[in-house]
Amino acid sequence: MGKRKFSGLETTLIVLFCLVLVITCILIGLLASGQPGVQTTEIKFTPECPNILKAERIDCIPDQVATKSTCTQRGCCWSPNSDTSVPWCFFSSNHGYKVDGSTRETQAGFETTLTRLLSPSLFGNDINTVLLTGEYQTPNRFRFKITDPKTQRFEVPHEHVQPFSGSAASNLNYRVDVKQNPFGIVVTRVSNGRVLFDTTIGPLQYADQFLQLSIKLPSSNIYGVGEHVHKQYRHDVNWKTWPMFSRDIGPSGEMHNLYGVQTFFLCLEDSTGASFGVFLMNSNAMEFVVQPAPAVTYRTIGGILDFYIFLGNTPEQVVQEYLKLVGLPALPSYWSLGFQLSRWNYGSLDEVKKVVERNRAIGLPYDAQITDIDYMEEKKDFTYDKVKFRDLPKFADYMHEYGQKYIIILDPAISTQNLVDGNPYGSYVRGESKKVWINESDGVTPLLGEVWPGETVFPDFTNPDCTAWWVEECKLFYKVVPYDGIWIDMNEVSSFIKGSKKGCAQNDLNYPPFTPSILDKLMYSKTLCMDAVQKWGKHYDVHSLYGYSMAISTQKVIEELFPGKRSFLISRSTFIGSGKHTGHWLGDNAATWDHLKWAIPGMLDFNLFGIPYIGADICGFFDNTTEELCRRWMQVGAFYPFSRNHNCEGFMPQDPAVFGPDSVLVKTSKHYLNIRYTLLPYLYTLFYKAHTQGDTVVRPVLHEFYSDEVTWSVDRQFLWGPGLLISPVLDPGVDVIQAYIPDAVWYDYDTGAKIPVRKQWINMSLPADKLGLHLRGGYIYPTQQPANTTVASRKNPMGLIIALDDNNAASGDLFWDDGESTATVQKKAYIYYEFKVSNNVLQMNAINSNYTDPNNLKFEEIKILGVSQEITSVTVSQNNVMENSTLNISYNPIEKVAHITGFQLELGKSYKVEWTQQPSVNGRFNCYPGPNPTQEKCEKLGCVWEQVTSNPDIPPCYYSSDNAYSVDKVEYTSSGLSANLNLNSAKTRANENFTTPISTLRLEVKYHLNNMLQFKIYDYQNARYEVPVPLTLPSAPTSTDKERLYEVSVQKKPFGIQVRRKSTGTVIWDSQLPTFTFSDMFIQISTRLASQYIYGFGETEHTMFRRNMSWHTWGMFTRDQPPTYKLNSYGYHPFYMALEEDGNAHGVLLLNSNAMDVTFQPTPALTYRTTGGILDFYMVLGPTPELVVQEYTALIGRPVMPPYWSLGFQLCRYGYRNDSEISQLVEGMKAAGIPYDVQYVDIDHMERQLDFTIGTHFTGLPALINRIKEEGMRFIIILDPAISGNETNYPTFSRGVQNDVFMKWPNTNDIIYSKVWPFLPNVQINESLPEQTQIEKYGAHAAFPDFFRNSTKEWWKREILDFYNNPTNSLRSIKFDGLWIDMNEPAAFLNGAIGGCRNDLLNMPPYIPHLGYRSDGLTVKTPCMEGQQYLPDGTPVRHYDVHSLYGWSQTKPTLEALQEATKERGIVITRSTYPSSGRWAGHWLGDNTAAWDQLAKSVIGMMEFSLFGISYTGADICGFFKDSEYELCLRWMQLGAFYPYSRNHNQKGTRRQDPVSWNSTFEEISRNVLNIRYTLLPYLYTLMYDAHAHGSTVIRPMLHEFVEDRTTWEIYEQFLWGPALLISPVMQQHAVTVNAYLPNARWYDYYTDEDIGTKGQFQILQAPLDHINLHIRGGYILPWQRPANNTFYSRKNPMGLTVALSDTLFAEGQLYWDDGVRIDAYENGMYLLTSFTANQTVLDIKVLRHGYADPSKLKFTEIKVLGVPTSVKQVTVSQNGGPITSSHTVNYNDTKKLLTITNLQLELGKDYTVQWS
Repeated sequence: MGKRKFSGLETTLIVLFCLVLVITCILIGLLASGQPGVQTTEIKFTPECPNILKAERIDCIPDQVATKSTCTQRGCCWSPNSDTSVPWCFFSSNHGYKVDGSTRETQAGFETTLTRLLSPSLFGNDINTVLLTGEYQTPNRFRFKITDPKTQRFEVPHEHVQPFSGSAASNLNYRVDVKQNPFGIVVTRVSNGRVLFDTTIGPLQYADQFLQLSIKLPSSNIYGVGEHVHKQYRHDVNWKTWPMFSRDIGPSGEMHNLYGVQTFFLCLEDSTGASFGVFLMNSNAMEFVVQPAPAVTYRTIGGILDFYIFLGNTPEQVVQEYLKLVGLPALPSYWSLGFQLSRWNYGSLDEVKKVVERNRAIGLPYDAQITDIDYMEEKKDFTYDKVKFRDLPKFADYMHEYGQKYIIILDPAISTQNLVDGNPYGSYVRGESKKVWINESDGVTPLLGEVWPGETVFPDFTNPDCTAWWVEECKLFYKVVPYDGIWIDMNEVSSFIKGSKKGCAQNDLNYPPFTPSILDKLMYSKTLCMDAVQKWGKHYDVHSLYGYSMAISTQKVIEELFPGKRSFLISRSTFIGSGKHTGHWLGDNAATWDHLKWAIPGMLDFNLFGIPYIGADICGFFDNTTEELCRRWMQVGAFYPFSRNHNCEGFMPQDPAVFGPDSVLVKTSKHYLNIRYTLLPYLYTLFYKAHTQGDTVVRPVLHEFYSDEVTWSVDRQFLWGPGLLISPVLDPGVDVIQAYIPDAVWYDYDTGAKIPVRKQWINMSLPADKLGLHLRGGYIYPTQQPANTTVASRKNPMGLIIALDDNNAASGDLFWDDGESTATVQKKAYIYYEFKVSNNVLQMNAINSNYTDPNNLKFEEIKILGVSQEITSVTVSQNNVMENSTLNISYNPIEKVAHITGFQLELGKSYKVEWTQQPSVNGRFNCYPGPNPTQEKCEKLGCVWEQVTSNPDIPPCYYSSDNAYSVDKVEYTSSGLSANLNLNSAKTRANENFTTPISTLRLEVKYHLNNMLQFKIYDYQNARYEVPVPLTLPSAPTSTDKERLYEVSVQKKPFGIQVRRKSTGTVIWDSQLPTFTFSDMFIQISTRLASQYIYGFGETEHTMFRRNMSWHTWGMFTRDQPPTYKLNSYGYHPFYMALEEDGNAHGVLLLNSNAMDVTFQPTPALTYRTTGGILDFYMVLGPTPELVVQEYTALIGRPVMPPYWSLGFQLCRYGYRNDSEISQLVEGMKAAGIPYDVQYVDIDHMERQLDFTIGTHFTGLPALINRIKEEGMRFIIILDPAISGNETNYPTFSRGVQNDVFMKWPNTNDIIYSKVWPFLPNVQINESLPEQTQIEKYGAHAAFPDFFRNSTKEWWKREILDFYNNPTNSLRSIKFDGLWIDMNEPAAFLNGAIGGCRNDLLNMPPYIPHLGYRSDGLTVKTPCMEGQQYLPDGTPVRHYDVHSLYGWSQTKPTLEALQEATKERGIVITRSTYPSSGRWAGHWLGDNTAAWDQLAKSVIGMMEFSLFGISYTGADICGFFKDSEYELCLRWMQLGAFYPYSRNHNQKGTRRQDPVSWNSTFEEISRNVLNIRYTLLPYLYTLMYDAHAHGSTVIRPMLHEFVEDRTTWEIYEQFLWGPALLISPVMQQHAVTVNAYLPNARWYDYYTDEDIGTKGQFQILQAPLDHINLHIRGGYILPWQRPANNTFYSRKNPMGLTVALSDTLFAEGQLYWDDGVRIDAYENGMYLLTSFTANQTVLDIKVLRHGYADPSKLKFTEIKVLGVPTSVKQVTVSQNGGPITSSHTVNYNDTKKLLTITNLQLELGKDYTVQWS
């Protein structure tokens, strides 16, 4: 009979019945056992819930959202809280276990039995009785484990951590107490009684699949546990739960369990450094909970609880203790410390080679190339793609030829499929035959998953047979495709399907009662079923050991493949102790700034875990990187121990070379990789220490500076070992970071300069190409010259960097072996040095020297950082025998770095290197700058006397000790800093009353603008004179940390200020020097300079534009002193511009007006000495020379806008006999047709040199002036300030007395009188006598107006107005157009006053600066210093303080009076100037001499006044003193035609030298060169506008345009008009050629319009007597106008453009145009501004401002285009986008490449486009 079949309904009912039966049986079983998950009815249990602190609650419901009912069922305490992160349900105090019986002593420690307290079960299967075993393994290591005494549970079969067989250690640093009921274990530090580890905070839970122990800690400084993304290195203790279970998941912002499992954490107890570590040996899935008690909880679902506790006096000691237990890190091969490149899916070997070649081509240090799985055939291990990678077998050889290595990737999963050609996949076949796979739960059937190649099996690396198979497969593949190292990936283990192709069974392994908070909350997500079987046990227990076991097996491969060699191994999945075999990278990150940041905590974690060979994928694995991100990542990645750039398929390539060989990324990558390679000996030594004693390599700052609490959370910076601090940029768009500088001496790596801060946060400037890199003082760093591979670099000379600490000591070491052999440490086959420096002696002790390097390496250089004085000699000895050596010693006094080269110290031998130091003579600072120094005077000041006979300029008396000031506390704000200066009276040197240092000084630094700062030192208790010159400063500083170009630091002891350019790190001011002192009448400060290239300071005649730094001192104090070498002259300009070595520029103004001198010395350094006031410095940062001037004039005021006519040629002489002579001159010039705009009269037009009078010989002057003005000319008269007091009817004096305008003796009403020009009335002057004798005999009493007073200004204006409009006789009105103010230093022809001065101290102060006639004091040719003056607000000031402001104070009221009189802009020319004088006046260079040397000196003077913000400047053409001569005057006329202020002027009694006084040839040459000037006046006027509006220079030094060309830094016999016109005059007698420098640009001859074809070199130019060489610079457009005899007529003439094309056929220019005379035309917008832009074949004319229409309806009628490469047939003119009719003529000269377009009619003020084709 057949069996009866059930119906569908019957079948369903049977199934349901069975299901109910099964559930019922389970419930009965649970009830019977008394261990239900939520059942409590069988147990009478009342939780004891004392007032447990919220922070100390231990979560009772970790598996689900807590509810009160669940909490009640579990017997726990319920207390809801507003903070949902705080457990609402928490364990009661009567959960857990208790000690059952006594504690039994064992050989290693103790054991005791624990019995579970009666309480509800959380997850069932609780183990009621457990065994606690404690082992005192070492004085610093305690182990306890809790096991099931009845049943063997899984324990990690660790290769290195074995059962302890020793006896209990003695002298324990800890005490262990076992608490009885409930059970707890408490570990205390013996030395201080601090409880470190206390489990009584929560109950022990010990069930079959749920084990938990909580630990209360003494501090919240918890570090470690992984693998996770920790966004910060120190754990956030605010209730965080971190799962641990190895998983294939990339880093993200989530708290996911990542690739590896590391259960170790370190706890820093306090600022003593005392620390301890905790490690749980358990490999099951677990959680690590951190809470604010502070406490941690380990929660695991299998195995046993096996804890180790490690004590240390420092965090570093704890790590060492831990690693001694779990396995010290492997020593990497030297080459693996080189940079590496990789990506997933290059696509082909050809592409790999392209990448290799392009990175070789840029010279990138680069040691290894890696290929990802794309090299394989269908992603199968041990195969290669025979199409795309057909030459892979030869690739290793290709790499080796260049000294590089090849690394392959291997994944564990093995495909079950055949190869492409149909043949079986051998690796699978062989593995299958050996049964090496992980099996299903039956232990027999291989588990099938799916990974990259499709269906796969998984090798069981816990099986020795599998290891043998793996080794063999690697060997077989190596025979086909050689390689140098192995990267193992996907070994978590990863599978792309859940569990198995068959699915996973429903059991307690795959679905345990409690699943930790792992990703997906599913045990077999993206991996294998938990009940899969491996040799070591169930996958449930050993899952997280997969990568660990694979690494051990792969290490066996390396041992077989590369016997005796270390090779390379990197693994994605790690476990405790993996570092013994492998390195690690931080996995599949993304190209984001967050991932860049998070890599640092990741590296720090893995150094705790004993895997120091660690790094992140540089530039990011996933996503497209950006140039900025990749650049910043390459910078910091150069300091990852494992330094690899790697990315994913489908995204842009990101190897450095792909960004372009000249990219900033490539340059900065090479720079920092070269530093890496330089420091590889240091890094390798760190790895040796990690390998032998467990040191960290990448080290948290806190490990070295634990006493500083700030460091406990620093994780955006890290150290290499103890000494190298790396501070990267980790955010986009940032070039200033907040960096912490720990409490040590630190040196900038690039410059070697000590940074002046410690133990504080700073704003560290890190421009695009910079990373913060600092060397710690007290350490010695072994180095080796870098190369592009380590194969090459290991052949290079070695060196040492010695970074001295506060005690001028340092130490270090070096480990050196062959870089690749195994067991060199064990065999002692290495060299080991200990280096030590103290007392200027370096001991190089070779402690071990059992290796001989085949490259015969030698230490060849030593760099010493922090050397306070120059090293003058070095000796080398070996075994106390001195060796002969030729050494080169260089010393940078700014950075304090000594560099000694030429050593030949053989590697492996011991040496002693000694050096002696003494201040370099160039580093001396003069301690006795007064006259006539002697040894006695010197030593009385506490200084050193030592004469240098070879150079008397070197000061024989110099400082040997620090300055006497220090700073205790600096107060910082966002806009500056301030500090009080303390005076160390013990250090003050012998002083007189008025030079005794002031003890109440204050420093204020203000960050006014991003490019400008102020630092000011003053007496905060006693007000002192401050310069009353207004500056343009923001009402409040507007700079920002990010944008500021500078950073300022205050050096505290001795006091100094340091200013550093952020972008380069260059120190541009460093005043921590012995000279600083501040007394009432002597203030001195010095600074080191950034280079020898200093320009400025005046007014003094200089022989070159750059200051001579060889011990030259220049005085500043305004004086009537004709230009003479080293004598202080008319003006006072305490401003300099400095070039830095890289071409950046900055400027410094000292706002002080007292008598001063400055000393330049070759250090290079500069010393200021002033006799009063305060120190008030302003610094502008450029960074270009032209920007320096623009920023400086923005501060002091922009240059005045001169009227157009004042740019015409001008004539004057002192000594016109009458107005008829002037009239004849005017007519002569007209007749000769020489352009000429302005005529002058000097003081000879006056009656007895009295201002505002007309002499009897000049009665026709008013009419003459009116006549020449009608002809379009202009007239300027002279005014001197001194006013005669001997007249009976001189209204000017009378009104002056009435208005109280004159300087007086202090505390009296008596006017100070001296003698100047005015003669006494009613005396007969004997003009045959010398001028000085005439003054003495006939000079009147002269009074000096005090122009500071408001009353004086009004008086002065009235006198000027009355002279212009004579109120009593209009026919005697002098209708001048400009005023020339002279003698306003103020000058006197007596020293002091009639009858002498009355205050010897002021007139002969304790220190007389280096002024002319120094021994005569300050009153030389000027009034007495005690003269009383009054500021506009009525404040009294001494002439002593404001003397040098006299001309400045006269200038503005003079311009105001002129403009009020003429109602036009006018021009004032002043002889005496001070910073900001240029706002109101021009300047001429004074009473020069008719001599050839004056030509070059005039150019120097004009360029200096360009720096000073006085654009309208020139020299007296042909010379003032002495007879000029024909050739000299002719060459000077040519040069003077290009002075902005172009005036021919000479002295009474010398021959005439105006152009019509020589001959017709002279007239013709003058006419021709002045016609060129007048033609170019529109260009010159536009330059004047640029100066007035923007502060640009007009007379421009060549270096302003070509600062990148250092040759230009020395050029001063040529100059530019603006950027575009180069003037190369003849400066020497009889010369008919000029050796001219043509900078790197395209230059056209002005006369021929031809490209001269020379750039970047000197060229001899022909210069016959009638010729001055002029060149137009390509790239610029010059507007011009047909010339005429004066500007009145030339301004009506047609205009034109000269377009000088650059090499790229581009040019640009502008034209500023107004009526030429209107006051404030620019300020009121009454002007026309037109831009010109030529590009290729198009010229655009665009009106930028249309505020003026010229009445002459001017037109551009001609355009010349220079440098047009091809013939032009047609030119079209367009307007508003369409062509217009134009009857122009086109001419193209093929020889000259010149296009000339004439007969144009382009109206000024309209837009046009001109196109040629």
